[in-house]
Amino acid sequence: MSNRHSATIAARAGIAQDPAYGAVTPPMYLTSTYELKGFRQPGAYDYSRSNNPTRDLLADALCELEGGAKAIVTNTGMSACVLALQLLSPADTLVIPHDCYGGSYRLFTNLAARKQAFKLVIVNFQLPDWQEQVKAAAPKLIWLETPSNPLLQITDVRAVCDLAKTLQSLVLVDNTFLSPILQNPIALGADLVLHSTTKYLNGHSDIVGGALICRDLAIGNDLKWWANCLGLTAGAFDSHLTLRGIRTLLPRMKAHQENAALVVEFLQQQSLVSKVYYPGLVDHPGHAIAKAQQHGFGGMVSFDLATDESLLAVFFDALRCFTLAQSLGGIESLICHPGSMTHASMDAAAQKAAGLGPTLIRLSVGIEDPRDLLADLAQAFAAVEAVVGKSAPRKPAGSAVESTAKATDQQFRINPALAAFW
Repeated sequence: MSNRHSATIAARAGIAQDPAYGAVTPPMYLTSTYELKGFRQPGAYDYSRSNNPTRDLLADALCELEGGAKAIVTNTGMSACVLALQLLSPADTLVIPHDCYGGSYRLFTNLAARKQAFKLVIVNFQLPDWQEQVKAAAPKLIWLETPSNPLLQITDVRAVCDLAKTLQSLVLVDNTFLSPILQNPIALGADLVLHSTTKYLNGHSDIVGGALICRDLAIGNDLKWWANCLGLTAGAFDSHLTLRGIRTLLPRMKAHQENAALVVEFLQQQSLVSKVYYPGLVDHPGHAIAKAQQHGFGGMVSFDLATDESLLAVFFDALRCFTLAQSLGGIESLICHPGSMTHASMDAAAQKAAGLGPTLIRLSVGIEDPRDLLADLAQAFAAVEAVVGKSAPRKPAGSAVESTAKATDQQFRINPALAAFW
């Protein structure tokens, strides 16, 4: 484990480590191959699919941030998923949560059904009998996603890891939604941590990538061999951009959280919102566990729009600050409809079982001025109200936005944590 704090690890990722010229900011090694010192005299690097100095700097930073023994940086988040599955054989059982990310669900179910790569058991970790379900499965690997995507349900990582030890099972935690700044699964007992580095770690929506961090060095070395064998490793350019993004991870996560808290408060006051999903709410079923195992509640928020599904287009079309798009974790605010976007690969029955309603909306709250974000949401709700005709006689155009902005300004005045933005 590192004795440095996460802010320092992130800010100094790759800094002042250039062995050639002493460059403070590390150079990017775009080379595909490397000169050998002589016949049968290989050096540390011979081919960039196997090893690359830029990718290695990123792996070292992620390893230190998560408190692991080995990190493997992959070319996509799904590649990191595929890599972790190399730990399984056809006789092994994989346990996954019933509400995992749609792309992961598609991978797991198809590999199990079409390739017989492993046995698959789907468990609802939100039910009281989850331990009995896991015990009956006798898994080789337990896959967790907490907070879950997109309902932000919380799983007790330590409780699962304690049970896994008695079953001699491995535990993997997808930590994409929180980043190492807000949650450290290895410290809670997990064996592997997975990230889509596309999201908060990079933070700028300009690369796709993934990473797998291992508690055990032997497992890490085995998975690194598989990453090279399967060609899953990341390129130098994406690694360089991710390394640069990590240096601002802490201040970005602070801004994401501050904005998300204001968005949640605003959504709770809207008549067109039937339910808000956010672990920071005291009435969230997983609030106490999240408070215990996380260092914050993150920048992801979901809610149910209390209208007919046909009015979703009205809501989305009215937005100007929130961009309708896949992905999350960038500095810009994004909005998506999980049922038709991120989780479209799940059939209707699977979506229903996971609790995904037809009007569920997921927000990735960015770091823009929150007054603009709230104003944007306010005018989108007003657009829907105008269509359904449920609103009372309206004030002159723009008044809803103006009143929202005034209310937000007042929050900035009285909240010291937000004073810097006022």
